[in-house]
Amino acid sequence: MTQQGVRWTADQVLALAPDDASRKAGSRLGAAGRWSEAGSSGEGTVWGLCRGSGSRPYRTVVDVADAAGPAYECSCPSRKFPCKHALGLLLLWASDDGAAGAVPPGRAPDWAERWTAGRRKGAEGKRAAGTAGSASGSAGPEAARRRAERRAERVTAGATELEQRLADLLRGGLATAEQAGYGLWEETAARMVDAQAPGLAARVRELGAIPSSGPGWPVRLLEECALLHLLDQGWLGRERLPEGLAATVRSRVGLPASADGPAVRDRWLVLAQYDTADAKLTTRRIWLYGAGSGRTALLLSYGAAGRAPELALPVGLVLDAEVSAYPGAGRLRAALGERFAPPAPTRIRPPGVTTARAAARYGEALRDDPWLESVPVTLGEVVPVPDGESWQLADDGRGSALPLAPAARTRPGLWRLVAVSGGAPVTVFGECGHRGFTPLAAWPRNGGEMVTLC
Repeated sequence: MTQQGVRWTADQVLALAPDDASRKAGSRLGAAGRWSEAGSSGEGTVWGLCRGSGSRPYRTVVDVADAAGPAYECSCPSRKFPCKHALGLLLLWASDDGAAGAVPPGRAPDWAERWTAGRRKGAEGKRAAGTAGSASGSAGPEAARRRAERRAERVTAGATELEQRLADLLRGGLATAEQAGYGLWEETAARMVDAQAPGLAARVRELGAIPSSGPGWPVRLLEECALLHLLDQGWLGRERLPEGLAATVRSRVGLPASADGPAVRDRWLVLAQYDTADAKLTTRRIWLYGAGSGRTALLLSYGAAGRAPELALPVGLVLDAEVSAYPGAGRLRAALGERFAPPAPTRIRPPGVTTARAAARYGEALRDDPWLESVPVTLGEVVPVPDGESWQLADDGRGSALPLAPAARTRPGLWRLVAVSGGAPVTVFGECGHRGFTPLAAWPRNGGEMVTLC
């Protein structure tokens, strides 16, 4: 089947949006009245001219069939990726009947063909350069070993200094943290950056947001200080740890690592994709489920200085691709390798477990990674029910439930989940952690399509 026969849903298109503003703007452009000379090819290229504020319409083209993932080009000045015009064009394409509608099949214009051909040629060049770079990179293992040793020494010095600062904080009492303000933590975090331990720096910055954050903040601060102390001690005594836990400590401290696990080829269902951002970095989390392996994998992608991360996958579709695990206990994080076909529709869904089993799974994972915030879990046959001012997911007829995480209670996805359920049991994928359960995707009992909740 050509890509022309595969139509994405509006939710799958909007999941590619870099932010809420782009999602809203793209939705407004998903109507035929704004577009002219639009079309699509059997090779998976979609193009069109969008009327803007200037005298010339914007030329927009999207390659949805390339196995390396969807790619976009637009003559507008936006720095967002994809821009609102690309999103609007994809929404128009997704809702079109593909025959005599607003995006009919046909031959791409010269400007769209030139871009598609140039992009695919460039991708081949990058793959060839990557192969050559891998061969040449092995020429200096001794130099790489010395660099790693020097960095380890700096991290050790930083961890030792952080231990002293934590001891001083506890000796003076937690009330001093509230009086000192955020500057104390920012200065400590800067010292960890100097020590080349960005993971320690990030956890220190998180400590700075806890004082005066509401009732019970001293307890939360003490808990986080204990976890940070445990991470420090794990680094300082890493030679005595099992290899899996030592790899986890290195990762939590912030040392780079390569995906060294064997490549696993599977049909990977894209379960969820969402971004979290701070002043310096946007982190994109993409969850995959392997139909053959039964494994759940996490892809991380980053964008600096307000830019959206480059990797974007259509949620709800399946990828025929290879995935390699990063080192560390649990080995959930992975790198996406070669993709053998464009994303395609699927009826695959992961098997569900009870809420009690989900909580137990998180507890088991903490034995290998005490700093783990949550684990991916699919709940089977659960019903969203109100619990006072909050909500919970209750097992159908079993008498047990999981509370929703505080952040999940304020998201629009909660009401979408309630609507999908309608009081009947549903299958829900999400993240289960010490703050509760965060739903990210759901399937109705009657076997309907996956509904995104993030």
